[in-house]
Amino acid sequence: MKIASNGIRLHVEDIGRGEPTLVFLHYWGGSARTWRHVTSRLAPSFRTVALDHRGWGHSDAPSDGYALADMADDAAGVIAALDLRRYVLVGHSMGGKVAQLLASRRPSGLAGLVLVAPSPPQPMAMPGDAREQMAGAYATRETVGMVIDHVLTAKALAPEDREQVIEDSLRGAPAAKVAWPQSTSLEDISDWVGSVNVPTLVVAGELDRVDSVDLLKTTLVPRIAGATLHVLAGIGHLSMLEAPDDVARLVAGFASGLY
Repeated sequence: MKIASNGIRLHVEDIGRGEPTLVFLHYWGGSARTWRHVTSRLAPSFRTVALDHRGWGHSDAPSDGYALADMADDAAGVIAALDLRRYVLVGHSMGGKVAQLLASRRPSGLAGLVLVAPSPPQPMAMPGDAREQMAGAYATRETVGMVIDHVLTAKALAPEDREQVIEDSLRGAPAAKVAWPQSTSLEDISDWVGSVNVPTLVVAGELDRVDSVDLLKTTLVPRIAGATLHVLAGIGHLSMLEAPDDVARLVAGFASGLY
């Protein structure tokens, strides 16, 4: 379904029932369906809401407005439109950084935060030429395939999941593809993240080449009071596709333990 939020219309997948509601935010290059294996496992016990960020999937693609604050406002608008009274934010990579910013605002109804291979709060360290290469990473099937094999995964994806990643990456709007490597990933929200005041679980892939375990241990976990870290053995950056059973189990256990 489409929901009007922050001046645009966002595609949202809303399945399942039960509280707290789990709100899923995807990575740069993904869509709501990035989470489909996880949400299908959780839907019998929880209401799950997964959205396409602006410029990705089936959401509107404005020519600008791809800052973290814009995406956090988009998600907040969806939460308000659905009148979610008690919910957990679950964010992956770029979506994890968006979730950190939104959670730092201490919104009403937020019960917990799950950060899956999240981009850390400080600017992403990367040389300028590497950023240029990253901005073109989703240009063709071949370049997306190389990113999947050499950056995003440590475990081979099922053929249908690999095709989904390729389709989602290629579908992204030009402005959305460029914004993250060239500007949004450079935003520094380190001073804000310390304001997060809800239980927080950080899930990292042991073999993640994007947001490593060591990076998250030093730059993110210490900034959030009481945050806990769980490392998935043998898994890369796309843990919701590489190990959906494990991710669903961790999210369910975390959400069930919130009182």
